[in-house]
Amino acid sequence: MTTDGFILGLDIGTSAVKAVLVDLAQTVRASASVQLTTSRPWPGWSEQRPEDWIEAARVALAQLRTQAAADFSCVRAIGLSGQMHGAVVLDANGTPLRPAILWNDGRAEAECAGLLAAMPALPMVAGVPPMPGLTAPKLLWLREHEPGVFRRIATVLCPKDFVRLHLTGDRATDMCDAAGTLWLDEARRCWSAEALAASGLVLEQMPRVVEGTEVSGVVLPALCAEFGWHPGVIVAGGAGDAAAAAVGLGAIGDGDAFISLGTSCQLFVTTARYRPRPESLVHAFAHCVSGRWFQMAAMLNGASCLAWAAGVLGRADDIDGLLREAAMVPPGARGVLFLPYLAGERTPHNDASARGVFAGLSASTTAADMTRSVLEGVAYSIREARGVLASAGTELDEAGVTGGGTRSALWLQIICDVSGLPLSRLDGTELGPAFGAARLARIALTGEAVDMVCTKPKVSDRFVPDPAKTVVYAEGFARYRKLYKALRLAMT
Repeated sequence: MTTDGFILGLDIGTSAVKAVLVDLAQTVRASASVQLTTSRPWPGWSEQRPEDWIEAARVALAQLRTQAAADFSCVRAIGLSGQMHGAVVLDANGTPLRPAILWNDGRAEAECAGLLAAMPALPMVAGVPPMPGLTAPKLLWLREHEPGVFRRIATVLCPKDFVRLHLTGDRATDMCDAAGTLWLDEARRCWSAEALAASGLVLEQMPRVVEGTEVSGVVLPALCAEFGWHPGVIVAGGAGDAAAAAVGLGAIGDGDAFISLGTSCQLFVTTARYRPRPESLVHAFAHCVSGRWFQMAAMLNGASCLAWAAGVLGRADDIDGLLREAAMVPPGARGVLFLPYLAGERTPHNDASARGVFAGLSASTTAADMTRSVLEGVAYSIREARGVLASAGTELDEAGVTGGGTRSALWLQIICDVSGLPLSRLDGTELGPAFGAARLARIALTGEAVDMVCTKPKVSDRFVPDPAKTVVYAEGFARYRKLYKALRLAMT
């Protein structure tokens, strides 16, 4: 077993590319984050330039090198994680044909029905019904609206796998990212030729699929020379960001659960077998570690709602101040209710047209009231997700929490009180999927057992529901659900 060297974890997120340099004792020696921009050329669209990920990754690696030059020179393995469901379409030379269409892009809503008609069994095979944010409907949209682009597609990749292509020259992906395309046969853990055909594609346009702990390729010699590495640096299969976060938290055993409160929000539960319940809109996907799957309620709107509200309220640089003021507002936000559907919603509505709403505003409403209502609105969506998971046969007794939103103890207590679910804030979770990707790379390098590497972090704080507040929030949750239904009816 290898006992020396350092590991890189690289996460191609939506808002930033993040990188960590980790030693074999799993101590983080350096970290970096480089912001990304998202283009929204039309309402409901969300795109990024794949070339921007490469540039941001280079900058992040340069920052690590500056922080810990000696350690950086001894990198032995790289793990990749990234935003899921993005459609990166390449020509025969590996050049992007257009900007990548991201997970929170809702343009392909009409194509979902056509995909289901072409393959009625798809939800059971792929673990979830067709949804606009997933990859396959985006390709049908391209075939219909950009046929010149569609005809030239030689390869379809997920975002992190475009970075892999530049690192190694290999077209490969992991089981989790493949799962999020709708083209993976989840039970068999391989591409479904039938699902691809329903999207107008063939197997030859797909990357090779590997487990997250397997070696997917070796860094190109020219890049090793550029970064000062010895030849032979391996790149592990890695993971989509949800599964990478799970690995970072040690959520690899049957029933391990956590809430990810990042740009979007997920309620994630590891399972020992494939358990599809597509009628519930719970995602049943392959995990990035062999012999594991997961069920996930995927909400498109998480901490991004707070960032948006702070900007609208003119307090983008004072989110901490807003949170302090919101803490003084009583549960229920003085009657203000917020629907957090700024980017549509996936679980439980599968409604790309859903939009955010403030209700109950009055002349006395304050910025603090509105901020509190945003925190509560996201918490209501998590409570709804817990109910959906229960309907799919997964009851939760507690969950860990990760993601940028977990920096707010106020928000975690609100989520705890609204959902009735005890929560544990875990040490080191701010490193998120990048740290999980580093763990996967370590296993690919050393051959160690997954459960020996993917241990659970220490608990820094515990949050338990306040029964009195839970009663108040039960009434707010009922209003929340009625408001969505009423608005959906009014806008159709």
